[in-house]
Amino acid sequence: MVFSLERRKQDINVLKEETLDVLIIGGGITGAGSALQASASGLKTGLVEMQDFAEGTSSRSTKLVHGGLRYLKNFDVEVVADTVQERAVVQGIAPHIPKADPMILPVYDEPDSTFSMFSLKVAMDLYDQLAGVTGTDFANYTLTKEEVLEREPQLNSEGLLGAGVYLDYRNNDARLVIENIKRAAEDGGHMVSRMKVVGILHDDNGRASGAEVEDLLTGETIRINARVVMNTTGPWSDTIRQMDDKIDTAPQMRPTKGVHLVVDNKKLFVPQPTYFDTGKQDGRMVFVIPREEKTYFGTTDTDYKGDLSNPTVEQEDVDYLLDIINTRYPSADITLNDIESSWAGLRPLIAANGGSDYNGQNNQLITDESLDDVLSIVEKYQQGSVERYEVADVLKNIKTANAESDTNPSTLSRGSSLEIDEDGLITVAGGKITDYRKMALGAVKATIDVLERDFNLTYELIDSAHYPVSGGDIDPAKVDEETEALAQSGVEKGLTESEARYLANLYGSNTPAVYDLLEEVDQVEGLTLADTLSLHYAMREEMALTPSDFLIRRTNHMLFMRDTLDSIIEPVISEMARYNDWSDEVRQQYTEELEKAVAESDLKTLKGDVD
Repeated sequence: MVFSLERRKQDINVLKEETLDVLIIGGGITGAGSALQASASGLKTGLVEMQDFAEGTSSRSTKLVHGGLRYLKNFDVEVVADTVQERAVVQGIAPHIPKADPMILPVYDEPDSTFSMFSLKVAMDLYDQLAGVTGTDFANYTLTKEEVLEREPQLNSEGLLGAGVYLDYRNNDARLVIENIKRAAEDGGHMVSRMKVVGILHDDNGRASGAEVEDLLTGETIRINARVVMNTTGPWSDTIRQMDDKIDTAPQMRPTKGVHLVVDNKKLFVPQPTYFDTGKQDGRMVFVIPREEKTYFGTTDTDYKGDLSNPTVEQEDVDYLLDIINTRYPSADITLNDIESSWAGLRPLIAANGGSDYNGQNNQLITDESLDDVLSIVEKYQQGSVERYEVADVLKNIKTANAESDTNPSTLSRGSSLEIDEDGLITVAGGKITDYRKMALGAVKATIDVLERDFNLTYELIDSAHYPVSGGDIDPAKVDEETEALAQSGVEKGLTESEARYLANLYGSNTPAVYDLLEEVDQVEGLTLADTLSLHYAMREEMALTPSDFLIRRTNHMLFMRDTLDSIIEPVISEMARYNDWSDEVRQQYTEELEKAVAESDLKTLKGDVD
């Protein structure tokens, strides 16, 4: 299969000329998963994304396929059962991406701690049963204070009671998106990035029947006709619905910003992912995760009202995280200048899904004080000085004994919603990466129902729980063995062991196709052989259109290989310019785009290191 700039031109021609069964707006994980299921089920499928695939939100997560252990504090068994079971499905269909990486959870003797040692053990035992790992090598266990400190000597010993260790999975979020996109394209889907929706089309009956879109590479505007239009734009869900002049809907999204910071592991060393209370009694927990030769930590959870396409790390985000990390790891003494890279992303939370979903709800009588709060907030809303969700917070606080659990964005449910508006526009929103396949399943099932009911078209939904993404044709029970075999094949072809393992872990069962490029690609001066192959594969088979696409989302070079980034930027740009025959103007545009992304990741403005 070829999934390249040339394929993009072919797909755009199809989108111009044919009527799709479904047009999916949004190329994050939910849109990508929906496109895979629709294409594999035989639907004539198109997907448009105004940025690069995964650029908006799905490359900016904590990079885990998380099991949700903390929800067992309140015995939310159903929530955790669904999460760990779906996590196992994702590991089965994309075995080269989520990798088992047991998590350590230290417990401190502090007010409002999420767990005591006793409650943690009870929760972990139940978690193991739900995950089906009881009695296996991945079964949980506890550590004494001394054992915790032996494993993580930088961890603060004051008040430390011990820890639990339980199964979790690390993830490569952007890779999971592109592998879904590639499989959808392989199955006949027309997947186009940098294509911005500017209007929703309607037929003579007022039904949503496609979209008007602008090609951000050429400036051309085209009309795409489709029987069903699906909105999977995450934080932009309200934007698309408000663009639809045939419906009148209240905003439902409440995006929150999450920030992660990366330091060298010589500065902060953790042998495995670590997860603990912030110690601030704010209901939040923080991850500290080793990756490559780096350690990253996060996340924050703060309401966000800025530019959805460009959330940034601010000083207060850094201050918050460094305070927590330096309290938990006092000898690390991390400062702003130790931060090598960073990222900020938005969570597509739904405002109506309050903390009561996971944290319980206690009704109470309305007090005079509560009534005053309601009258005041409504007046402010009418004056336009507060947002709708802030009114909702006050109303929820009337009903709950624990106001903090409802107003703190970090406790909002990550629940999803599927809405079909009166003109037929389908919007699937909310959720989290672990649940993406189930969200997509519901959206595509709704699409197929509409096609049968209104267009007399019948499709059989594939069993997506057993349908591998691109690169996923690996036995989930033998991932390590098959990955090592792929790596050894690369060594035999002249790659070093580290290069071959890097490629095998990145591309899974597509690794032989990467190796095949050895026959036609010369090593680029300034790049390793592995990076040369990876770059060409990204351009030819993964729709990497810009240097940022390659260095940020097809690989994690900018985030976790910052040491070598500066030395490969020029060779990457030069090779992409040569291969794609860029003009000087285009080359300069993409160079400046990358420079801006690197500067933001480096926190140059906060460090005062600006030109």
